[in-house]
This record gives sequence, structure tokens and C-alpha cells, in this order.
Amino acid sequence: MIKRKYLTILKEKWILPLLMFNAFIIYGQASVEPLFENGNAAYNDGDYKKAVSLYQQTLNTGNHSAALYFNLGNSYYRLNNVAESIYSYEKAKQLAPDDDDIQINSAFAQNMTIDSIEPLPKSQLAVIQNKLFSFWSLKAWSKVTLVLIWIFTFLFLGYLFLSDPRLKRSFFFSSLLCLVFFLGSIGITFSIDQQDKNTEYAILFSKQIDIWSEPNQRGEIQFNLHEGTKVQLLDVLDEWQKIRIVNGSEGWIQNADLRSLNN
Repeated sequence: MIKRKYLTILKEKWILPLLMFNAFIIYGQASVEPLFENGNAAYNDGDYKKAVSLYQQTLNTGNHSAALYFNLGNSYYRLNNVAESIYSYEKAKQLAPDDDDIQINSAFAQNMTIDSIEPLPKSQLAVIQNKLFSFWSLKAWSKVTLVLIWIFTFLFLGYLFLSDPRLKRSFFFSSLLCLVFFLGSIGITFSIDQQDKNTEYAILFSKQIDIWSEPNQRGEIQFNLHEGTKVQLLDVLDEWQKIRIVNGSEGWIQNADLRSLNN
């Protein structure tokens, strides 16, 4: 399936006079969209290598979108390039986590991997936390937090300046309730921000690599992994990296070809 959505320009630009800024935006879109559309045309013609080349050229311009990564993942999938396909779908999911097409095609790509890893069961508390954190994006939670503090300020000022006892009581308890929601919202926003900063995932591009119990070859080989596996990066020591996989297993890998999903 091809996504034809326009690309979202995520690169920040310096503040320029309005007319010049608009001119750059129009020029940037005009120069990028033909690459994207030509990539779609190449994909529909079955020329997947050409499609990959055109989509990569689009990425090299500094433009990113879920549709672009999705189509790139589809092209790599057709070329049986497991790691690149999974990496592209993961990037697409970061930009559009609720897109069903991306989720489905990503699952197909996962079936191409050699490693079959069962996720570690999550506690009920962790499930509730994940649902709460994923209900809105970090940006949305930040906006909710800002709105709540403004509502609280309005209600509390109403409590201070109103003379009617019933209205004062109503405004007071409403402001307290709003304050509770505000504190909860700011707590969730902070937790999501810290989670994003402190958690780094990567896709393994090495064909096969051994996982050691220690950051040296005097330890034991615990298991091995193959290309396309998603890992969490925990620590780095010289040419060694400590990783964790979804079933909770941890270990050290040496000189692995990993591509971070946080970039």
C-alpha cells in the first residue's frame, strides 16, 4: 500500500521576513514532492530499488513523514531487506503510532526475522501506565497541562473576587479539582519526557551476533541475535554495548551494526 500524504517538514528554520519564509517553504515543497511522487510511481511499476533511491533522496533533503517511511519500508520489504524494512516501519510508527496500515505491514516485516522473541508479560500497573502515556503524545499532554493551569487560575481568581458564598464555594472546589488534574497531567508529561530521553531503541543490522554475559570474551555466550531485531540500548563500554530484548533478556554485544531509532 502506498501513502500519498504530503511530507511534513520537521526541520526548524531561522526566522526570516514573512515573504522570504513563505518562498522557501513553497520552494522546498515543490522540490521535494516530485521525488516522493516519482518514488511512488517507481514502486507501482515494480522498480523497488529506484523507489528506495528516490525515497532516500527525499529523506536526505531533511523532510520526514510517516507516509515517506511507510513507503520506504514497503519498498525494502519487497526487496527482502529485513533490517531496513523494519527500521523504516519503526520510524513510521513513531510519527503515526495509531496508523493501522503501518502496524499491519510492520507485523509482516517482523515475520521475516529469524528470531522469534516472546515479549515479557507486563503487570496490570504497567499496562495501565502504557495506555495512559500513549493516550496522547508528549506535545498533546503539554498542551493539556497548559490549558489546565489557565483554567485553574481563572477559577481561583473567581473564588477570590466573587462575593456570592455559593459561587465562591463552587469556584473553590472546582479550582481544587482542576489543580489535581493539572498535577496529574504535569506528572505524566514529565514522565513521558524522561522516558523518551532515557530510553533508546535500535534495530540490529548485523546478520548474526553473539550476546555475551560480560563486556569481554571471557564470559559466556548467552544467546545470539539476527538482523532486524529491535533492542533497547542500556550501556556502552568501548566497543561493547549492553542491550535488552523484549523478553527481558540482557547481554553485551561487540562491534554490532546497530541503527538508533532515536535519531
